[in-house]
Amino acid sequence: MTISHPTTPLVAILRGLQPAEATAVAQVLYDAGFRALEVPLNRPGALACIAAIVALNLPDTLVGGGTMLSVAHVEAVYEAGGRLMVSPNCNPAAIRRAAELGMYIAPGVATPTEAFAALDAGAHALKLFPAEMVGHGGLKAMLSVVPAGTPMWPVGGVTPDTMAGWKKAGATGFGIGGALFTPGVSLEELGARAAAFVDAWRALAA
Repeated sequence: MTISHPTTPLVAILRGLQPAEATAVAQVLYDAGFRALEVPLNRPGALACIAAIVALNLPDTLVGGGTMLSVAHVEAVYEAGGRLMVSPNCNPAAIRRAAELGMYIAPGVATPTEAFAALDAGAHALKLFPAEMVGHGGLKAMLSVVPAGTPMWPVGGVTPDTMAGWKKAGATGFGIGGALFTPGVSLEELGARAAAFVDAWRALAA
């Protein structure tokens, strides 16, 4: 089984999301145009959030976990219904297990060595993390050696205003955390933030 690339390559990183708000938050993001939702596992309740969002059956939407550091994390997210595997690092064993399960895989890389190890293990996209450390020049250099067409998603400090510079350097998508979702944000504010990101991406992609 294979899972197709998200139609809008913006991943909402929902760190600190609570199960009681998971479905409402997911619906707001979906309505704004997000089609990839990631709940990092390094906060309590992440698996319950993933299961609740999966149960919404949002069309054409990848739902899964972030900070997935091990095979056990991969299997737990899959059991909860998640089909998106995101990590801050390159763990080939975890990537291979996610590939066996048919998940969409976007591990974190910061060097060509990590990038090729991730791709060899079955990654579909590469999460450039921390993006501020790698920079535009690092992204351009990475793109000069990885296979043509490899999706590259900067993550870390991305805002609607900084997306253009990354896109010019070759970024094909983004992971978006604190500038989008923060614990306690109102649904109205979340919707406004989400719309700003989606509008910025659509303008760049046009």
